Amino acid sequence: MLNLEGDLPGLLRSLIDIESVSGNEQRITDEVEVALSGYPHLKVIRDGNVLIARTELGRRERVVIGGHLDTVPIADNVPATITGEGDDLIVHGRGACDMKGGVAVQLSAAAALTEPNRDLTWVFYDNEEVEADRNGLFRITRERPELLAADFAVLGEPTNAGIEGGCQGTMRVAVTFTGLAAHSARSWRGRNAIHDAHGLLVRLAEHQAREVEVDGLIYREGLNAVRIEGGIAGNVIPDRCRVLINYRFAPDKDIAGAEAYVREVLAPYDLEVVDAAPGARPGLDRPIAADFAAAVGGTPGPKFGWTDVARFATLGVPAVNYGPGDPNRAHTDDEFCPAADLERCRAGFLTWLG
Repeated sequence: MLNLEGDLPGLLRSLIDIESVSGNEQRITDEVEVALSGYPHLKVIRDGNVLIARTELGRRERVVIGGHLDTVPIADNVPATITGEGDDLIVHGRGACDMKGGVAVQLSAAAALTEPNRDLTWVFYDNEEVEADRNGLFRITRERPELLAADFAVLGEPTNAGIEGGCQGTMRVAVTFTGLAAHSARSWRGRNAIHDAHGLLVRLAEHQAREVEVDGLIYREGLNAVRIEGGIAGNVIPDRCRVLINYRFAPDKDIAGAEAYVREVLAPYDLEVVDAAPGARPGLDRPIAADFAAAVGGTPGPKFGWTDVARFATLGVPAVNYGPGDPNRAHTDDEFCPAADLERCRAGFLTWLG
């Protein structure tokens, strides 16, 4: 059983030792449900493998704090191990930083904050590491959005125990070139579709990424070719070439604005939008966000990349990322989380909400 009132490294080890690769979150959700159900100040709601624990104290403001329970596949890194001691203690294992470290902090804080100064909604969800339509938080935003209504949200993704506001949006577009197949020994009889992509690739290589200020944070954008497909054999002039392009955009624009920008930059090429997800403004100009930043300390920075804070943004809830562990260690075989980060994040929540 999970001990929410013991030491944080021990709780994190227990969470890591419950294998919960995406799609296999039943057992860990069961354990979290049992642990949280023992606290009378929390109303526990389960929906599939999404668990929500709420306080109902009639406070003026409500905060959602969430984290995902799943991990990428294990790689001989379960069960957890410990190295170092004291302030240098480190917990190693799959999910240590992405993001069972954040889950451990949130479970410990949920148990400790019996009389928070704001009402709290703790959310633990499944299938974050796989395709979006399986994401448990995404499902709740569509089916039971009232459970996520709040004035502010925090997602426990790893940030080295610092605040990263909002997130970038992302869009993928494709450009397809059509040529004429021919034997490569008689190449003049065909038209090389891969060669035709040259102008587009030069345009992308010369593109200057924009830096955009949003709520006091500077987001650096990116527009890059990420895949090229073309050709069928080593002796055939390719009659088709498809270039996949990824645009990471600042949260000052929505999907329509992002598409308009890409079409303007890459005109007159004919673009096909493959998929897109909006970003999230950090909302750090809100008084509640200022209180959070003051309580946890440090200087907030932008989130480079996309996270589930965007789910909250679609509901009109400003959100930030704040969790233990180095995001550069996420998904690596030697994934780990420093105990000092765990303690710092827990202290930040208790200071802000206690």
